[in-house]
Amino acid sequence: MSVRRVVPDVGTEAMEESRDFYGLLGFEEAMNLGWVMNLASPSNPTAQIILMSRDRTAPVRPGMSIEVDDVDAVYAAVLDSGAEIVHPLQDEEWGVRRFFALDPNGRVVNVPGHR
Repeated sequence: MSVRRVVPDVGTEAMEESRDFYGLLGFEEAMNLGWVMNLASPSNPTAQIILMSRDRTAPVRPGMSIEVDDVDAVYAAVLDSGAEIVHPLQDEEWGVRRFFALDPNGRVVNVPGHR
């Protein structure tokens, strides 16, 4: 299993103001679905931040996203480990397949893979 990127998910109710603040640090809007916005560095596209007011299709807002190459294999490994799944594996309309699990500290981790 390989990790493609790790991105902090920043909870915000001030989406535009947060975008403008992180813009001062060199990030630009790469995707905007209204409730979630992806910011990336033009000079280093793997440096990203996700701004999220809520998660439209999950019961909780994650603290970080870890994108993997084979989300199904990672899901099976997480299930086998006994870690708690807080949002089951599913396909999302914006082109990812993902699930949420709790890490040992109770942090919600979004684990997506692009389809």
